[in-house]
Amino acid sequence: QVQLVESGGGLVQAGGSLRLSCAASGRTISDYDMGWFRQAPGKEREFIASILFLGSGDSTYYNHTMKGRFTISRDVVKNTIYLQMNNLKPEDTAVYYCAADRYLSGALFPSRAHEIDYWGKGTLVTVSS
Repeated sequence: QVQLVESGGGLVQAGGSLRLSCAASGRTISDYDMGWFRQAPGKEREFIASILFLGSGDSTYYNHTMKGRFTISRDVVKNTIYLQMNNLKPEDTAVYYCAADRYLSGALFPSRAHEIDYWGKGTLVTVSS
């Protein structure tokens, strides 16, 4: 079983940047597809991005509304994935969650998020006007 701990959230002004981290322990992230979601109060959980760890090379998927501002990446040595967030907007305010699954493809994270096995507890990002 893998444990996930998010960090890096906080308060930033509109137009600013944050880099979120998701540190995994117990297992190597190379055995999992991983991703980021967010949820604002009163709104549904929203897919942000996922990363697939493939023998032929990693692949990434993005919510098209955020692509270009948000970038997902990984560091296998540190057993950590990241979410770089640039040009933040007040509507980006939400709790951001890291997720992982050993068997469910990251390509299916947007449509089958309810099946994902492992989740972090989230980190709060607040963007002020």
